Amino acid sequence: MIRREATRRIQLMARARPVITVAGPRHAGKTTLVRAIFPYHKYVNLGISDVREFAEKDPAGFLRFHTGYTGLIIEDYLRVPKLSHHIREAVEKNRRRAGRFILTTSHLPIKTGPCGQPLRHPSTQILLPPSIRELGFAKISLERDEYIYRGFMPRVHSEKTDPRAIHTNYTTFYVKHDIKNIIEMDDQAAFWRLLKLLAGRVGQIINTAAIAEDAGISQSTLERWISALEESFIIFKLPAYPASFGKKVSRVPKLYFTDVGMAAALLKITSAEQVFRDPLVGNLFENMVVADALKCRYNTGQGADIFYYRSPNGIEIDMVVSRGRYIMPIEIKSTPQYNASFTKNIKLFSRLSKRIKYGYVVYSGETRERAGEPGFVNFKNIGALVAEWEG
Repeated sequence: MIRREATRRIQLMARARPVITVAGPRHAGKTTLVRAIFPYHKYVNLGISDVREFAEKDPAGFLRFHTGYTGLIIEDYLRVPKLSHHIREAVEKNRRRAGRFILTTSHLPIKTGPCGQPLRHPSTQILLPPSIRELGFAKISLERDEYIYRGFMPRVHSEKTDPRAIHTNYTTFYVKHDIKNIIEMDDQAAFWRLLKLLAGRVGQIINTAAIAEDAGISQSTLERWISALEESFIIFKLPAYPASFGKKVSRVPKLYFTDVGMAAALLKITSAEQVFRDPLVGNLFENMVVADALKCRYNTGQGADIFYYRSPNGIEIDMVVSRGRYIMPIEIKSTPQYNASFTKNIKLFSRLSKRIKYGYVVYSGETRERAGEPGFVNFKNIGALVAEWEG
């Protein structure tokens, strides 16, 4: 079992709150983790038809029947929406009993704040697929292109199966089953086209008009489908940094896949060697790095606070990490070769505000730092960089 960094935070939440939710994409390891953390809780899965039928017909009786002395783990709890009301009622009768209900879901409606960042309830832990650092705990260390080709779903690393088969089966199941629980959809072929189009646009600013036209759907349909993909953790949006520093800047978010391996599979990449030759290798590498940064922020309970920056006069920063008053710019380059020119935009950006700290270039080469200059960090260390940065 891969050691997950969110374990400590889930334990602390369960000591303080009667109900906690662990949300993330299907097969990311949610159930495995919560059953390991709470081995004496009873476990029920609402994905099983007869279990779900019991909960739908008699939710109060369902909770009385299943809730033991220690507590209850309910997988896919949103499959029976009215169950939430009865959980709240049960909690109201005994608020002092912490960790009573542990809920998991692979679909969570998203509310965004004024900066475009997702707002999450304090009793919810987002668990994405393992990070590079978490795979390292299990002695799994790969080269750049192998990470991109294989992706980060636990099954890809625990089974000797072709990663393409796992990603294809996952996506097929999602399109045929999971998506129906979120939106009404009668054109699966168009939805498949959209997924493939989005895979070819990772790391790019979302152009809804162009994507809708290429997918053969209306913009309103596109927006509904993209929201559904985001709510089910297939993709995520990276918002533009909210401060303009007196300049007109882009406000449209960029798009990434939560697991870069799925994007590679949708692009029909069949091997790690093909990643190197693919014209989108830079975009896929950027996707991997940004997703890894997001995982590590969530795992340590810091919230996302990750953005990008682009101004009309050519200053573009791939990733801007905010903590308190301070800002850290990060440029992402897929190459292993050191090049001092990679720091140009970081230096230009740093002149815009005293709040901006010297940033970093994340690339495939060796970590190297020089006093007073932006540092160069190997991509495998991105988790430590964004999670432990003190500003």
